[in-house]
Amino acid sequence: MKSPKGMTAFVMIWIGQVLSILGSAMTHFGLGIWAWEKTGQATPLALVGFFGFAPMILVTPIAGVLVDRWNRKLVMAFSDIATALSTVFILIMLLSGDLQIWHLYAASMFAGIFGAFQWPAYSAAISLMIPKAHYGRASGMISIAETGAGILAPVLAAVLITKIGIKGILIIDIITLIIALILLSLVSIPKLTRKEESTAEKGNFFKELAFGFKYLFSRASLLGLQLVFFFGNFFTSMAFTLMTPMVLARSGGNVTLLGTTRSIGAIGGLIGSLVLTTWGGPKKKVFGVFWGFFAFGIFGLFLFGFTGIPFVWFLASFLGQFINPILNGSNQAIWQSKTAPEVQGRVFSVRRLVAQITSPMAMLITGPLADKLIEPAFIRSDFWLANLLAPVMGTGTGVGMGFIIALSGLLVALVGVVPFFIPVIKNVETILPDHQTEVN
Repeated sequence: MKSPKGMTAFVMIWIGQVLSILGSAMTHFGLGIWAWEKTGQATPLALVGFFGFAPMILVTPIAGVLVDRWNRKLVMAFSDIATALSTVFILIMLLSGDLQIWHLYAASMFAGIFGAFQWPAYSAAISLMIPKAHYGRASGMISIAETGAGILAPVLAAVLITKIGIKGILIIDIITLIIALILLSLVSIPKLTRKEESTAEKGNFFKELAFGFKYLFSRASLLGLQLVFFFGNFFTSMAFTLMTPMVLARSGGNVTLLGTTRSIGAIGGLIGSLVLTTWGGPKKKVFGVFWGFFAFGIFGLFLFGFTGIPFVWFLASFLGQFINPILNGSNQAIWQSKTAPEVQGRVFSVRRLVAQITSPMAMLITGPLADKLIEPAFIRSDFWLANLLAPVMGTGTGVGMGFIIALSGLLVALVGVVPFFIPVIKNVETILPDHQTEVN
């Protein structure tokens, strides 16, 4: 019996990802509630994100070299196995009654290091499995996997915490990872032609490590596009770090309200993904990036932070997540079209490093900024800015975090406006030719 290939193989991997992401999202939601109830501060939640994200970003260039050398299917499998092991560790600590906040940091770091291999391997594999014309739709399907799971995860987790506890949620997460591994094992991923394989394997490790940087820095248009994400991701990460603690603080720890907010946002993301899958994105993909950042900053972040009204949180979550897959899918389609699959592991890893290196920095800064400076200032009755904004933003715990989210949204919108006036970024799709690669 032949292994499934092409679009069929992609769909099988995609189904596994849907289940795996659902389990992981439920775990993330449940452990976030656990950490908030244990500490009542934003900093521990921010540090969980930091310890997961920072190692992943730092290891990414090394992972890219190895992805181009190794079997991409096996790389994806080992990454999933590492994620499962980190979840098993948390489960063991929880069952023994010894789970502490620092255990979450350690597990996040372990999963993050191996997670660095997943994205470049997955992206490069997709480039070999399906035609270029379907790259935008594939990005839409990937977004559907993420947002579809996001719709169910907060609601299911909020319900299951009261029924089976966090222990049961962790077990479900492990089961979904096993199913994803089984589906991955059944499919066939095309290999590069022999000529391209030998090219990809030439040179020593450090030369190949430098290749991704040379590739990016020799193409000003692609570098400029990634610098848009460099700044955009910094301000976005500041806002995302505070969303969960802000909602919990302003709602008196209402887990159901938090879950509803997350789920409505995921519904918006699912619809946006379906739109992208059907539509394929704007003809000029770079405009999807620019307008995406502007709209996401205003409607997804500024609107979310500038009020304490739950309905507005629902609306902002929906609009922000609706825009997100179009923004990211447009960017991914540009990169997959302009970068040959045989070098995508190295190039995409460096691309990710440049675009996301600011995110862990934002996470590290934002928690203490909120807990030690902005929140205390906004609670004081004599702070002029808090009094000025009180008629709109309200008063009390969580308002300071809302202010940071709103300000971050304005800065994200600005990031989307500036590149319209920089031709080397605006014209990336015409300046650089599409790649031509054969697979077998």
